[in-house]
Amino acid sequence: MRIMSELPGLGGDKPVHRIGGSDLCDLFGITPGMLTTLGKRDIVVRLGHDAYDLEESTRRYIASLRETASGRGGEEQVLNLTSERARLAREQADAQALKNAVLRGEYVPASDVERAWSDTLRALRSRLRQSMQHLTTSDVTMIDRELRDALQELGNADA
Repeated sequence: MRIMSELPGLGGDKPVHRIGGSDLCDLFGITPGMLTTLGKRDIVVRLGHDAYDLEESTRRYIASLRETASGRGGEEQVLNLTSERARLAREQADAQALKNAVLRGEYVPASDVERAWSDTLRALRSRLRQSMQHLTTSDVTMIDRELRDALQELGNADA
């Protein structure tokens, strides 16, 4: 890694430490494409062709990382974080609303509903056989099938 330090100017300015782009990428652990992006966002300070101000670029890069980590990062990161938090809050609210509805008895497991209707159909089939003895087994089976199809259609009406 090559770092060139310029002597301070006559006005007592601090020395500037120059570093090449590839060396800065190695130091920050980023790709050249990311370095270009950081340059466009004024996070790294370009001094000339393939020359960057090491101290100021490092200072700005660390500040950028801190802002992103705390949720105050770039506009895109903040929007993503905000939308993800809102989505999580909606999902948690939906889950709690469902639990409350189940506790109030407004919702029951589908298996319970299926079992209850199966019991009802079995009882109906038995009553039909007893009260309408003139029906053949195929007649009762046909009525059973029609009732099941009608219930199936009702069950899928919202889907």
